[in-house]
Amino acid sequence: MGLLGLGCVLACGKGPRSSAALWLLLAAVVIQLITWTLGFWHHPEWVPDNPQLDRMAKWFLFIGVAWWLGGSTRATLAIWGLALFGFLLTTLLTGGGGAQWLAGFQGYRIDFDLQNAQHTAMFFGTALLGVLAFSRRLLIPGAWAAARRIIWVAALGMCTSGVAITQTRAVWLAVLLVLPCMAAIYLFWNYSQRHSNSARKVTVALLLGGAIVLSLIGVTFHDGIERRIVKEKETLVELLEGNIDAVPYTSSIGNRVYTWIAAAEWIHERPLIGWGENGRSLVIQETEWLPEYTREHYGHLHNTFLEVFVSYGLMGVGLLAALAWWIGWGTWRAWRGGVMPGDMALFGFSFFIFWVVVNQFEAYLSFWSGVYVHNLIVGGLVTHIWRWQREQCLIRSG
Repeated sequence: MGLLGLGCVLACGKGPRSSAALWLLLAAVVIQLITWTLGFWHHPEWVPDNPQLDRMAKWFLFIGVAWWLGGSTRATLAIWGLALFGFLLTTLLTGGGGAQWLAGFQGYRIDFDLQNAQHTAMFFGTALLGVLAFSRRLLIPGAWAAARRIIWVAALGMCTSGVAITQTRAVWLAVLLVLPCMAAIYLFWNYSQRHSNSARKVTVALLLGGAIVLSLIGVTFHDGIERRIVKEKETLVELLEGNIDAVPYTSSIGNRVYTWIAAAEWIHERPLIGWGENGRSLVIQETEWLPEYTREHYGHLHNTFLEVFVSYGLMGVGLLAALAWWIGWGTWRAWRGGVMPGDMALFGFSFFIFWVVVNQFEAYLSFWSGVYVHNLIVGGLVTHIWRWQREQCLIRSG
């Protein structure tokens, strides 16, 4: 879908073809070619025989998704809804299905065989934000109100439980940071727009329901949550006190810290252009002071931004920042222009915070799971950005 849509944009998408997304894609290709060429000249034994341009180019598959959605809010909600339904159905039918759900409720960490528990937790966290952001559409009175509310309750229960039983601390942190922001924005928007009494009742119901759900999660999964937090307590204490040398290599947080320190050393040597697409593995395999345990059990840096920095230097980081800025600013303008619904803008804002946080502790954009989620959500936002730009062009020309 992404590749075919990209071809359509290049062939006949006059407006989108000149947008910043295409220029940033071109920049991604050029940056990777520059890094590979200079790496082949400086350290040929550490670079592949041919440049692997898909490393960053695959982040731009959203261009094709946005093209096919054609600026339609209904189509965007439909594809996001299908993605949510497909994911939740997957957890019931594959990877152990019901047995893993039961194991999770008994305190075990589960992943449904989707890469690993961190990636499954990321899916659940993203889904939870969507269920909450679009809750008003499913809870307000109207046609099929009972069915919509049952679906919402079921989805909310599965997503919140999934976030808990996958036991991923980074996702817990991201969700805890995002939820208050969502609640504050939703309350401000709801009451400033003079919504009806029914809308206000829905808001109160959502807040009370959220408090009840969080309380139930705390009671039901108390042992598993406490175990995951206490497990790294000593490591966190040593880090807060600045005793880096006392942090154990065998801990999850400890290994991350040591590989990040090693990454900083490699970045210092080639800060502008990086070490090429194999930079993340070079840091671990070629840093002499890292222990054998780390080299055997870790193959990457568990941080998207550090991996981009090591591989492509400031050029790659600048590209990532420019992409995030363009999407964020475009989303704001599309919402202000009345093209993007408020709940969709809220979801986009919430997902951005969530995405930044979780990518500090796992390099999701280096794996299929992160690429899938990124392009699916960004594609839905960008299709509205292009629609707003098209309408602005029509206004100026008319």
